[in-house]
Amino acid sequence: MCGIFAYLNYRVPRTRKEIFDTLVKGLQRLEYRGYDSAGVAVDGPRKEGNGSICLFKKRGKVKALDEVLCKNDSIYLDAELDVHFGIAHTRWATHGEPSAVNSHPHRSDKNNEFVVIHNGIITNYKELRKYLNSKGYEFESDTDTEVIPKLIKYLYDNRENDYVSFSTLVERVIQQLEGAFALVFKSIHFPGEAIATRRGSPLLIGVRSKYELSREQIPIQYNSGDFIAGVQKRNFRNRVDSSTSLHSVCDRKAVEFYFASDASAIIEHTNKVVYLEDDDIAAVAEGKLSLHRVSRSAGEESARVIQTLQMELQQIMKGNFKAFMQKEIFEQPESVFNTMRGRICFDTNTVVLGGLKDHLKEIRRCRRLIIIGCGTSFHAGVATRQILEELTELPVMVELASDFLDRITPVFRDDVCFFISQSGETADTLMALRYCKERGALTVGVTNTVGSSICRETDCGIHINAGPEIGVASTKAYTSQFVALIMFALMMSEDRLSLQKRRLEIISGLRQLPVLIKQVLALDEHINRIAEELYQQRSLLVMGRGYNYATCLEGALKIKEITYMHSEGILAGELKHGPLALIDKDMPVIMVVMRDACYTKCHNALQQVTARQGRPIIICCRDDPEITRCAYKTVELPQTVDCLQGILSVIPLQLLSFHLAVLRGYDVDCPRNLAKSVTVE
Repeated sequence: MCGIFAYLNYRVPRTRKEIFDTLVKGLQRLEYRGYDSAGVAVDGPRKEGNGSICLFKKRGKVKALDEVLCKNDSIYLDAELDVHFGIAHTRWATHGEPSAVNSHPHRSDKNNEFVVIHNGIITNYKELRKYLNSKGYEFESDTDTEVIPKLIKYLYDNRENDYVSFSTLVERVIQQLEGAFALVFKSIHFPGEAIATRRGSPLLIGVRSKYELSREQIPIQYNSGDFIAGVQKRNFRNRVDSSTSLHSVCDRKAVEFYFASDASAIIEHTNKVVYLEDDDIAAVAEGKLSLHRVSRSAGEESARVIQTLQMELQQIMKGNFKAFMQKEIFEQPESVFNTMRGRICFDTNTVVLGGLKDHLKEIRRCRRLIIIGCGTSFHAGVATRQILEELTELPVMVELASDFLDRITPVFRDDVCFFISQSGETADTLMALRYCKERGALTVGVTNTVGSSICRETDCGIHINAGPEIGVASTKAYTSQFVALIMFALMMSEDRLSLQKRRLEIISGLRQLPVLIKQVLALDEHINRIAEELYQQRSLLVMGRGYNYATCLEGALKIKEITYMHSEGILAGELKHGPLALIDKDMPVIMVVMRDACYTKCHNALQQVTARQGRPIIICCRDDPEITRCAYKTVELPQTVDCLQGILSVIPLQLLSFHLAVLRGYDVDCPRNLAKSVTVE
């Protein structure tokens, strides 16, 4: 949930001011991952022997840290450094309240001999802390992370000889850690060196050089783990072995390395990246990047390929919008089109999902579909369950990943399990994926992030191509996930003669969808006026049924996330079983009533609300006088195929939540207590 960024310049002269600017800009790109405190660690003024490390940490957003750095006069900002390694972190609190002492980087001791930044949770930190306390190591924070720099200091203090390399120390550290982590280490004992590793949390390394790079893939080196002197000497030499490392081929070997939790922090510097796998240890020494693992497992790749990012800087900028969330809402005509592009041929009415075609026969033989996600991704599964059941003629379960794991749900070899996650790193969804793989089910990923853990670990998948989503409250990813699952249903039903009429109706609806979304977005000012009447309320009910039940859940979630109003998505069929008690003239109610199979039933629920003096705001189809007569306010939408209507009806609720948050004076992109990528349980 936290954001990691680090920058190493090797024989590329940079002033301290430029280094600070690079680190702060990297954190700002990652601030959606956490924003309750931030910190950096950089080289201090040179002393005799080893240099020093200076820490700067501040509670609050990255902007507050930037102000501290700009005002600091203890370090000469114009000093030019030929080689330097700086690390930075923006935090989302899990252990310990937001404060300067609990923020990262964490240090090994008062001399800052080792410092580390961490994204994830160490589950055995209490045992490690107790052990290190018994050895005389003092702790200053409430975090789980602080055991890591203390542990590496303990291992360094008790090293068997002076040949122990930085990467070997880190190998020994991670063998003692349980839980999820992405870690970057810096030490005064290994100046100009960087070590990064991950297990369960994302981490990638960007490489930039004016000159040609030595190789297109980096071979993995395997260390025996034995601690005899000869092995450690070999480990030391491996660090700087040109034949197995990535480096610049010019005489000075000038090169820059960027370490980050997400590609959005790297793309403005370089599009050449290496994605680390679980238990990889990346070491940079003397401008050379090498990759290590303690041992080799059967079937694992022997090298990591340098990949080229397809992202563009413009995609992660706000442009003329007030917030990323607003920009992403208005990008939905394009993002939905991009999800379909190259996959639906509207001339031949065929759908081809390249990531699934090799497994299509196996999927068609399955006995059950299980869709697993969290939050908005779960709602995308709920929204498409009915049409999936109709077109695949299979039972479809939609599960919250955390509950799915808690119940130890039976999974069989003839199940096909879909794992939906915008980031591809959601911890509960990833654990559910591993649970299902252990039981032999075919696994399918539906993600928005190439190279993510879910992408790599599933048997096959669908990339939704929605483009980078920076706002914490997901918008365009939801509609693209929705469309991706609809396309899967269409592909599965291609050979069913009895379903061809229905398929053609849906494909025709998909063709018109981007145009219809633009028409809905044109209602923005009208929705803003409704928000002006509602923003001082404390509660809001959102009600519907059938295809639009998921719309109610998703709309209520958006309102909760960024306005902090109590909001509840209610199945209209359950109104008489309790929720009707909440209805009176003061309770704001939004109802989604569309011309579909549930129209009459929703109309009955509407009558029950108005009979209790409720004043419903109704999202409905255009030219529906029967509904508008019962409404306090209406938002009239263009009509499309019933199974696609949820894409159009959720957009007014996205816009409403945005305007409510702005009117209530809240930061839309950074809601309190939340972060974008939930990489911890």
